[in-house]
Amino acid sequence: MKIGAAGAVATAGFAALMAVPGEVTISAYSTSLAERSNSQKHNARQALHQLIGAKIGPGEEFSFNKRVGTFSKDAGYRKAPVSYNGQLIDDWGGGVCQTSTTLYNAALLSGMEILERNHHRFQPSYVPPGRDAAVAFSNIDLRFKNPYPYAVRIEGEASGDRLVVRIVGPKREQVPEIISKVTDLRDPVTYQVGDDQGRRRVRNTGKEGFEVTVFRITGSHKEEISHDEYPAMNRVVEIRSKSW
Repeated sequence: MKIGAAGAVATAGFAALMAVPGEVTISAYSTSLAERSNSQKHNARQALHQLIGAKIGPGEEFSFNKRVGTFSKDAGYRKAPVSYNGQLIDDWGGGVCQTSTTLYNAALLSGMEILERNHHRFQPSYVPPGRDAAVAFSNIDLRFKNPYPYAVRIEGEASGDRLVVRIVGPKREQVPEIISKVTDLRDPVTYQVGDDQGRRRVRNTGKEGFEVTVFRITGSHKEEISHDEYPAMNRVVEIRSKSW
């Protein structure tokens, strides 16, 4: 199964309105916030606010964690659901990974050289397979390098339920194609907890597991960006007796 660059923003007129004179949008990417909690949306927007305006000079390295900083209450973040070994728990900055993921895909499409990118244990639903970028201050980072002889800048906005990140600069390069090749699908196992009879409640819907290789194709040049394995997340059904 091959999955292309879903979520890429290709509205040139919209991008032109947002850019300053002499700048063009080199690449842009968006993800949906529609199924996120209010606190997750707040945290994703808070991290985006810290990214906007970041300038990356020729040959310069960019670090998400250095730019955004800690995801603490003092920095304006809220406790929100984060996935921990397949279970959702509340922690400071839940939702920030959607911002780092959106930036990662914009960086891929702009031709940035990826230096560090980490995947989640389970594939998030807001991005194609193998295209996520997990962050956790301060040891799990997203880092990339500007390969061009000119500076670029990060811009973006949260418009409605869309989170948009753009890489802008003085000229537009050839936009590459990003392909996710998924192999070795693994079905989740269903586990029942509680009595054999009673009221059933799905505590975890489960997810397929798989291996995925991501390629970036620019003209006749094809490079492997990443190869990841995501385990299947088991489905858990709780059965409560009528006496509960």
